[in-house]
Amino acid sequence: MEPAWRQQGRGRGRSQESQGQRSRPPVGRGERTKPEAASEKPHAAAAQSKFEEIRKSNQAAAQRLVESHVSSSSDDDDGDDEDANGYGGQQDGKRGKILETTFNTYTEQTDGDRSGLVRTGQYVSELFQSGALTCLICIASVRRTQPVWSCSSCFSLFHLPCIQKWAKDSVFLVSSVTDEDFGQKQHPWPCPKCRAEYPHSATPNRYLCYCGKVQDPPTDPWLVPHSCGSVCHKDLKPACGHACLLLCHPGPCPPCPKMVSVSCMCGKAKPLPRRCSNKAWSCQQPCGKLLPCRQHKCSQPCHTDCSPCPRVSVQRCVCGREKTQRPCDHPTWNCTQVCGLPLSCGNHSCELVCHGGVCPPCPRSVSRSCPCGKTKSSLPCTEEVPPCGDTCDRRLSCLKHTCSMRCHRGNCETCRQEVEKECRCGRYRKLLPCHREYLCDSKCPKTRSCQRHQCRRKCCPGNCPPCDQNCGRTLGCRNHKCPSVCHQGSCYPCPETVEVRCSCGSSVLVVPCGGERSTRPPRCKEPCRCPPSCHHPSREPHRCHPGPCPPCRQPCLLLLPGCSHTCPQPCHDLVLVRSQQVQLSGPWEQPSEPQFVKKSLPCPPCQEPIPTTCFGEHEVSPVPCHRQGPFSCGRPCGRPLTCGNHRCGRECHLVTPGNKCDVCEEGCAKPRPPGCPHPCPLPCHPGDCPPCKQMIRQRCHCKISLLYLECIKLSSADEKMKVELNSCSNQCPKQLVCGHRCKQVCHPGKCEDSCQQKVKLRCPCRRIKKEVVCSLSGQTVVDCDDICREQQRRVSQLKEAELRAAQEEEQRRLQEELEAFEKRQQRGGRRGKRRGRREEVEEERGRGRRWWLTAVVLPVGGIILSAAAYYLITNSYV
Repeated sequence: MEPAWRQQGRGRGRSQESQGQRSRPPVGRGERTKPEAASEKPHAAAAQSKFEEIRKSNQAAAQRLVESHVSSSSDDDDGDDEDANGYGGQQDGKRGKILETTFNTYTEQTDGDRSGLVRTGQYVSELFQSGALTCLICIASVRRTQPVWSCSSCFSLFHLPCIQKWAKDSVFLVSSVTDEDFGQKQHPWPCPKCRAEYPHSATPNRYLCYCGKVQDPPTDPWLVPHSCGSVCHKDLKPACGHACLLLCHPGPCPPCPKMVSVSCMCGKAKPLPRRCSNKAWSCQQPCGKLLPCRQHKCSQPCHTDCSPCPRVSVQRCVCGREKTQRPCDHPTWNCTQVCGLPLSCGNHSCELVCHGGVCPPCPRSVSRSCPCGKTKSSLPCTEEVPPCGDTCDRRLSCLKHTCSMRCHRGNCETCRQEVEKECRCGRYRKLLPCHREYLCDSKCPKTRSCQRHQCRRKCCPGNCPPCDQNCGRTLGCRNHKCPSVCHQGSCYPCPETVEVRCSCGSSVLVVPCGGERSTRPPRCKEPCRCPPSCHHPSREPHRCHPGPCPPCRQPCLLLLPGCSHTCPQPCHDLVLVRSQQVQLSGPWEQPSEPQFVKKSLPCPPCQEPIPTTCFGEHEVSPVPCHRQGPFSCGRPCGRPLTCGNHRCGRECHLVTPGNKCDVCEEGCAKPRPPGCPHPCPLPCHPGDCPPCKQMIRQRCHCKISLLYLECIKLSSADEKMKVELNSCSNQCPKQLVCGHRCKQVCHPGKCEDSCQQKVKLRCPCRRIKKEVVCSLSGQTVVDCDDICREQQRRVSQLKEAELRAAQEEEQRRLQEELEAFEKRQQRGGRRGKRRGRREEVEEERGRGRRWWLTAVVLPVGGIILSAAAYYLITNSYV
């Protein structure tokens, strides 16, 4: 079926195409018959050129249609980039044309009134917005190329595979819980959003358009998505006998736009032409209908159903004994008096409280029996039927045993007979009174119908009750938890809706809860109202947008510190700066900080050129404002140093107490005074050099002592003073020819030859001595006298006596050793050896003593004798 709005256009296309086709046969026939071709050649050439022209125009139109189809059927994510590419106005115009075409038939009936299209228009407009339609089952966007199913109650769109799985799972869960013969019954399934039930036969298995006429509707960029393009023709609700006039559309059908002639609600006024969807109208005249109280009439203006009477009137009770004022809408009421009217038996009165109608018959006038019911009696109602005396035998409350008492009035007592009772779960048995129920303490380990929690009920008979805990699982929206009782299978989708607003809040898009994560904010044409995040009073004008505003590109214009200029750079209050990332241990470790962070950067230094003189005033050059002030031109300083002899060789610099010119580090180059071999110890200095205080080390005249003399004293002294300074003031250490030391103080040159030192001369025996001057010692001789000769003779005699005594002692020792040897040779045997050994030891000791006497005593004695003789001789001469 072709859409109504395309039939005429396609007719024009087919007429052109048919004209082209009708122009082809002569050409074909001309190819088969050459004579005819020759006669019709000009006409065939004209037809061929016209056909080529039409074919090219058709190909261009088809190409444009394909391009628009590709751009419109692409992912919805591309919709946000339309404004940036310049196609926002084109898309809005295209959408307006589609909506205009869809609602054209309706607005023709309503003379352009669109007030009834608000709800339907909302559904249609949401189809064109990015992410506005979300499948509540999979929480994913519904795209124009995907097969869908629409609920006829809430008009929500679902993916066809999702709703098929939902229906199958819902029927399976209900069957697994309720069916004994699993899978045999056809259970209904609910809509995921509105819970409207659909029979099993209504499970969607085909992709249909909204009106249900076309299966697998083709994707057409000039139609509402999932629409066939033809008139809807659904019966309007509430049923009025008319059909929907819109093109196939989502959502509910709009109110009926037909005009009908109807009377007012009370029926008093004449019929007027009214819109079928709003045909109920009021003539504003009083209603005048009799109210249910049957006393007053309705005084409200013309309306449909009269409300209860709001007035108060005197109303009798049901029995008619009392009267009271009561609302007219509640005329029936009962008083508290007992009826008291005589019954039909004439002996008793009615004991019922205020009632209407005839009193019931006397309860004792009917056929009566004894309390146990075994004996029948026909006594009058004034007499009581006595007990029969037989066993009661009425069934007790346990319905297993009978009462064992005699016939009695009132209820039978509880059954106290002991029986073996089985607990409810069937695990244990026990003797108990019949009226008591036996419940064991074992808890049921079975899982409840939710398949998540255990029953845990004491002595459960097996029919575990449904789980009474809350489900509590997170719904597909990831925002709320399931409020239902714990159940099997998937939870119902979240029924909440969320408003997705643009940044300024002017445009609002209502999406199912959970869809706000995948839904982009609606496009807004209002200017962005976000306050500036920088120091500027306002942002650059731009349209409302999602996410943060673009960086401010206005000039900074803040006063730079230290000068009166403004910052010419673009605004840098919030700039993306790469953060310092810490070295990660491995791919499992996540970075603790984002890769880029927004930071406020300080204004750059002022670059305004300012004419400035260098430190040394060598030149004037333009310098950036942030470096305003004297600068270094790079030339040598040239200032005179403190020495007064040189100039500063540093690069041009500022002279301050802490940054002075270099101190001259060169040595003093001034000439030294004559005789001074040392340079000036001071660095380069102004004025004369100070006296040389350096010590000169040199030998004295005698070359023994080292003298340390100041250079200034040595260089300024005369020859005589120099001799004194070079003298160590000690005795000259040189020896004269005679062997004595020079008696003069340290002096230069050779020593004098005449030695004046006194020396002692002795005689040859060295007994007589005489002192003379050394220079005359060679001319003086000391001879020995007679005493010297006598003393020499005595000494020689003593020496000869000592020599003879020593020789005799040596001979005697040798003789004793010889005798001892011979004795040892003469003795023999072990005993003799021992005796001989002892004797030898004693002899050795004796020899040792003699040797000591010989070696020690004799020399000592000789020394003593010699000393005594020398003493005697000396004393004799004195």
